Amino acid sequence: MSYNLGFIGGGNMSTAIFQGILRNGDHPASKIWVSGPHLENLLHWKELGANITNKNGDIYSTCDMIFLGVKPQFLSNAISDCYNTLPLNMPAKKVLFVSILAGTNIEQLHKALSILPGEKQVIRTLPNTPMAVGAGACLYTPDNSVTEEQCRKVEILLSGCGVCEKVAEHLIASLGSLIGCGPAFMYIAIEALADGAVKQGAPRALAMRLAAQMVMGSGKMVLGNTKHPGLLKDEVCSPGGSTICGVTALEQGKFRATLINAIEAAVLRTKEMEKK
Repeated sequence: MSYNLGFIGGGNMSTAIFQGILRNGDHPASKIWVSGPHLENLLHWKELGANITNKNGDIYSTCDMIFLGVKPQFLSNAISDCYNTLPLNMPAKKVLFVSILAGTNIEQLHKALSILPGEKQVIRTLPNTPMAVGAGACLYTPDNSVTEEQCRKVEILLSGCGVCEKVAEHLIASLGSLIGCGPAFMYIAIEALADGAVKQGAPRALAMRLAAQMVMGSGKMVLGNTKHPGLLKDEVCSPGGSTICGVTALEQGKFRATLINAIEAAVLRTKEMEKK
């Protein structure tokens, strides 16, 4: 790939994507640029071979594809800095922006980017934090001007961090809450399961490690199997056994309904954020 790849914002998610790209060898570090207000916070990028700058305009003038990795409330300031630090007499160009901003839709992104010269294309993404360990999930939706080839390039870049799924934008709220908020829900489940074992006398560190391993393995069972999760559950539940007694306790505690309500609450909040 001969194009220059940029990041406006070098925070945790941008760093995870950057490291995934290097891990897969999908793009040379020497052709990756990142900007941030404090260069000292970008030294880990430089150590891995990337180019760093404190001027967002350098990213726009140099790169053909740019990941937007600032917090949503700082988007306007980041784009203003991009405009104010552009080189003089910069020729018109086409740039593909890949946004990782939560709660910011394609229309809002185009509005924010409209002050920049040239043609701007937009892909909206929603990655989750497990991308930092190469086991994440990322949704993306392109605007009408983005080509299939460009979508494929983005998929390749993100594949080093986990799975990448193209969806219609109206599904970002529901599926995005599932993959984006879901890890927090699973961390609570892991902690609670470990607490349950500790209550019965198990060492905490070992209980936590085994709870996490069990959740990871259960996920792999679902992904690598054509069987419905309900059937996999049934296969563990022997008649009159320990598991079905535990499942009964979960049902009495409205475990399913609580998870459904958690996703619903997260989706409603996401939709509220998009209206602001």
